[in-house]
Amino acid sequence: MKVIHGIKLKPGSREEELPGYSAEFPHIASFVELDKYAGKQAPWHWHKDVELFYMAQGEVTYYTPQGTKLFSAGMGGFVNSNTLHMTRAGESSRKVTSFLHLFDPVLISGQKGSAIEQKYVAPLTTASRIEIIGLYPGNPEHEPILEALRKSFEIQETDYAYELRLRSALSDMWCGLLKIAEKQEQGNKELSRISGKIKMMLLYIYEHYPEKITVRQVAEAAFISERECFRVFRDCLQTTPVEYLMNYRIQKACIMLEEGCETVTAIGQACGLGSSSYFGRIFRETMGMTPVEYRKQWRDSDIKRR
Repeated sequence: MKVIHGIKLKPGSREEELPGYSAEFPHIASFVELDKYAGKQAPWHWHKDVELFYMAQGEVTYYTPQGTKLFSAGMGGFVNSNTLHMTRAGESSRKVTSFLHLFDPVLISGQKGSAIEQKYVAPLTTASRIEIIGLYPGNPEHEPILEALRKSFEIQETDYAYELRLRSALSDMWCGLLKIAEKQEQGNKELSRISGKIKMMLLYIYEHYPEKITVRQVAEAAFISERECFRVFRDCLQTTPVEYLMNYRIQKACIMLEEGCETVTAIGQACGLGSSSYFGRIFRETMGMTPVEYRKQWRDSDIKRR
């Protein structure tokens, strides 16, 4: 099981990059420590694979274009294929950890076009309104799935018939999720269209954040007006295009401060945050400390973790 302290995005598509992922067995099990991510959050991203998670400690909020869902220890959830989402640790939570399955649904269906895919897999992965399903203790329909989810992370790669046992566990949980999804799905083409527009705008930001870019340029990337751009960001991402761009630049700066040796001036310019004085002021307002203090604090904590 991989221990994760951050995510990386693929160049071009900007989907999440999944290290160690194999087409022979398209699945990754991870232990995610969100409190150790830059800014204690995973930025907006998506992946073709579906995601099953079980909260171990703390609280986390999942954001999708449809809204937000709060999860705390003992809860779990399902994130659908290609769903745009971000996660943020609860402000009062010191430790925020979860167990995570990321896998291609073909692991269950066996092959594209099979009867299993048509009857049981595609109805869920193509459901336009099913972005995320919450699983909560105390709900009779959810509890068996939650217990199976918790136990599934006890299956070790060194166990006999690991692949078969894991596939069986995921398939059983899938049946329960499909029943829940059938009750929720009403069909909403507008939400699907908006999600596509958001991805186009975020892709533009991810590719051009070091440059001086305007809201108009972001809107044009999705072939919509500036007014529509502001509305979509407000309604779906609970922020503005300018605020999102600034937060993304700060996140990139955090990563550079953690992983590199560049000067504060160089990092500010590389992230599109200009001079060292302006970068320092914006960083301090956002993170509550200067870039130099952040780098020292991160490296001190990294030494302790080792």
